Parts: sequence; C-alpha cells; structure tokens
Amino acid sequence: MLWYGAFIVSVTAHEAAHALAAYLGGDPTAYRAGQVSLNPAPHMRREPFGMVLIPVLTALTQGWCIGWASTPYDPRWERRHPRRAAWMAAAGPGANFALAVLALLALRAGLELGWFDAPARISFGQLVAASTLPVEALGRILSILLVLNVILGLFNLIPVPPLDGATAVALLLPEDTGLRFREVLRTGRAGLVGLLLAWFLFAQAIGPVFALILRLVHPEVAYR
Repeated sequence: MLWYGAFIVSVTAHEAAHALAAYLGGDPTAYRAGQVSLNPAPHMRREPFGMVLIPVLTALTQGWCIGWASTPYDPRWERRHPRRAAWMAAAGPGANFALAVLALLALRAGLELGWFDAPARISFGQLVAASTLPVEALGRILSILLVLNVILGLFNLIPVPPLDGATAVALLLPEDTGLRFREVLRTGRAGLVGLLLAWFLFAQAIGPVFALILRLVHPEVAYR
C-alpha cells in the first residue's frame, strides 16, 4: 500500500498545481470545486474510479498503481488565453518533478548521513537499503515517490490528448500554431492513436529513465 499512498500524494499535488495555475491565470472553475488543495478528498470525489477503485485494485493485484484524475476548467477561458492554459497544463508535471527532486535530495541526504546504503538488488520500490525497519520503510517511500513522480511527470508531458503535453506544447510554438496543433490533436481518432503511441514510446523509454534515476541516487555504484 506504500504505492497507493505515494500515488495519492503525487496525483493530488499534480491536480492541485493545475487548479492553482488556472486560478492564477483567471479561471476560478477548479478553485470553486475545492481543488486548489493538497487535501485529496475533493480530487477523489471528482474521480472516485481513477483515484480510489482502480489504484487500490492494481496496488493489491500488481504491486503498483494505475489511475487517473482530472481538474475542471472553462474551455472558453482556454480558447481566450491559450498561453495561460498551457502554463496550467505544465503545472501538473511541474509539481511531480518538484516532488521527485525533494525525494532525490532526501535519499541523497540519507546516504550521506549513513541512514541508507546501496542495496544489493535494486527495484522501482527500493533504491536504498537500511539496517532498521522504520528507516527501510522511509527509504521505500522516498524511492517510490522519486520513481513515480518522474514517470508521472514525463508521461504527462507527451504531447497527445488527454495528456498535459497536448496543451503545454503551446508554450514552445507561436500562439496561432499552438492553437491549430491542439485542435488537431483533440479529434477523437487522434486522441486514441496518440495514447497508444504514448504507451508504446514510454514503454521503450522507461529503462533509460530508470537508469538515469539510479545514476542520480548512486553516482558511484554500477547496477546491471
């Protein structure tokens, strides 16, 4: 259930960042729904299947979580302010990367202080080892938070709907081009094909991404 706890923290931060960025950009829709909050309850109420049922089932049966969440926004505001909408979209992955950095710094600090050691075997849920159960549990929580937030951040930046990258990509394009690109991507067929392509591409990238995470946590240890 450590995976489920980390999932709730990570997804709540992701959606709260979307909601806060939209509110600061002039769209109070999510704010009025109570989603400018790190309390997971309003996010769970909006997506009970994506944040409760499916993640719990996959955590119990697979050992890790699959799920989803969403933040309401005004489509008219998005059309009037595509740049602000793009920043709103980028804020979610940005929150995940911020959590990943905090988890990485905590792991590195624990290694420097001697709380953690490099484990003989490495996994997504165990990047460090410890001699006592409470410290080992802390290491596992930080390991999961680091890996999960890197995965969530990178996956959501892939520029296909309904992922955040489909809107955030407007930050890299001229405004008119970004609007046209987004409208093309949001056709039903493009969305389905895009999601399948995103799953395929990310499956190929997860190995190199995990290898990079290991280098950041254990720069002097070689794992195969």
